[in-house]
Amino acid sequence: MSALTEHLPLPLLRRAADTIRVLAAEAVQKANSGHPGMPMGMADVAIVLWTQFLRHNPADPGWWNRDRFVLSAGHGSMLLYALLHLSGYDLPLSELQRFRQWGSKTPGHPEYGLTPGVETTTGPLGQGIGNAVGMAMAERWLATHFNRPGFPIIDHYTYVIASDGDLMEGISHEIGALAGHLRLGKLIVLYDDNGISIDGPTSLAWSEDVLARFTAYGWHTQRVDGHDPQAIAEAIRNAQAEATRPSLIACRTHIGYGSPNRQDSPKAHGEPLGVEEVRLTKERLGWPTEVEFFIPDEVREWMRSLGAQGAARQAEWEAMFARYAEAYPQEAAALRQAMSGELPADWDADLKFNRAAGQALATRAASGQVLNAIAPRLPTLIGGSADLTPSNNTRPQGVAAITPQDFSGRYIHFGVREHGMGAILNGISLHGGLRPYGGTFLVFSDYMRPAIRMAALMHLPVIFVFTHDSIGVGEDGPTHQPIEHLTALRAIPNLYVFRPADANETVIAWRVALERRHGPTALILTRQALPVLEQSTEGAARGAYILLEAPGEGDPQVILMASGSEVHVAVAAAQALLAEGVRARVVSMPCWELFEAQPLAYRQQVLPPQIRARVAIEAGATLAWGRYVGLDGVVIGLDRFGASAPAKVLFEQFGLTAEAVVTAARKLLAERVHP
Repeated sequence: MSALTEHLPLPLLRRAADTIRVLAAEAVQKANSGHPGMPMGMADVAIVLWTQFLRHNPADPGWWNRDRFVLSAGHGSMLLYALLHLSGYDLPLSELQRFRQWGSKTPGHPEYGLTPGVETTTGPLGQGIGNAVGMAMAERWLATHFNRPGFPIIDHYTYVIASDGDLMEGISHEIGALAGHLRLGKLIVLYDDNGISIDGPTSLAWSEDVLARFTAYGWHTQRVDGHDPQAIAEAIRNAQAEATRPSLIACRTHIGYGSPNRQDSPKAHGEPLGVEEVRLTKERLGWPTEVEFFIPDEVREWMRSLGAQGAARQAEWEAMFARYAEAYPQEAAALRQAMSGELPADWDADLKFNRAAGQALATRAASGQVLNAIAPRLPTLIGGSADLTPSNNTRPQGVAAITPQDFSGRYIHFGVREHGMGAILNGISLHGGLRPYGGTFLVFSDYMRPAIRMAALMHLPVIFVFTHDSIGVGEDGPTHQPIEHLTALRAIPNLYVFRPADANETVIAWRVALERRHGPTALILTRQALPVLEQSTEGAARGAYILLEAPGEGDPQVILMASGSEVHVAVAAAQALLAEGVRARVVSMPCWELFEAQPLAYRQQVLPPQIRARVAIEAGATLAWGRYVGLDGVVIGLDRFGASAPAKVLFEQFGLTAEAVVTAARKLLAERVHP
């Protein structure tokens, strides 16, 4: 036993851990729903971490230099809620008693922004540990840029409690390998190695050597008895001493620890213990059986006193920051700006497009030019690509890449790890101080959809750059040609899906994405070159707008609507219709979600309800366009997989042409479906 751990307050640690066990069992029982086993099993590990190591201030959950704690095993949420309540966060006991109920701050899985002290929304296994890698990357980047000798302004750990399920999920391989490669020495994962899953023992489907796997990734690994506070503390100290490798500590625990009949049983995982078993558990732990949600005075007082120590630590840090601001005023101002999330006043001074109308440029290339323009003015804009940098155009000119040895760069090579990239971007955003973006092909958004969904759920301003947006990919064929992906992304609440029609709309798309503070944006960009539109595209900032109006009095006879490359098809069709004496309005609809956020009067101005002759064209699934064309309209799209051929041939063969739009409009008008 080392001197570092021999003076641990063992009786208090045990009493506090048992408090968590009983609170978890009772809350789950009261809700008649939940997962008591993991909180009961990991209570010893968690209480050692939170009382002996975690630097945080319950009075200020947003303190910049707090240690981050991620409960990746979010199903064990009562573990976190008990810790937050006992530590003095604004989470009263009444909220624990309302576990999993409507309007409570204790939902079934932790939710970021709802419960004070919750650093990220977890539950989908693997997402939390992925977020933690992003947090650790953000900590190291900010420390590299802002710390000065004698001023460790950004200097904290990222701790994770993860389950076997987190480490079974494929995303754990992606983020584990990258974390090891980048040498994230201040990332410490405590693995609940209890050997039990919902189906039964983990040996039913799992026989790998987890520690050997993470050792191969370049991690520092240890194994401890998860019910021995001294061993746990020693392992955490060892992990802290390991400066160049992330750490994984396998904590051998008993799920449902303390339950006479459910300990080490799959039944402890995802269902209440039962009224009688809760009583027996309390009896075994020496708890008053007749009192519900009992917290011993000595536990409450001790944990709250530790919270006060957190306030003192923050006060010391704030005094140091005041000295730092005097010595390094520019750096202090820049850090304040970064942590506020506000954009610099002149960030978009060079955000414009200079090509003449008619010249052609792929929107992915235009996006790259936007990044070149804004990167010097947004020093905390950080991003990368899942091994598609030359195709995604995501690396600004002159921006260095992050390496294991040097974190001063602003470009991240994620490797072929789309899902891991998405979760890491979310973690970078959650940490604060950086504005992240990441790129891949649109067809691979399927690989990262869970992370995109979590960004939307958490209202994170992450930017997802998706290029190669349609059958315009061409010869690569149907495996690489997204068909249903636009519709699938549009189905995610709070995600802006922005598909610009030309370089100018691309500029606007980036402006919208960067100015957005409470949700992610997906930029959907072409591989093929598109002409710069002659008309003004400023209306794209409202999601949809009238791009082209046929001359003449009164309402147009037909509305043609499209997004992205198909806007040009609609413009050509409108010109052909005008030659036949038919007045058509062209509506560019780059971002449906932004359009739906506009006032009703504006939406009806763009799409007057009395004009029922409508044709939509988009090189993708037609499923969702019905909301805009109505029962009388026509959608020209693609409800089958693509093929391998040049892009021009594919558009012709699949009928995504101006001629097809003209034919559809003629048919509608012939059927007298017009004002």
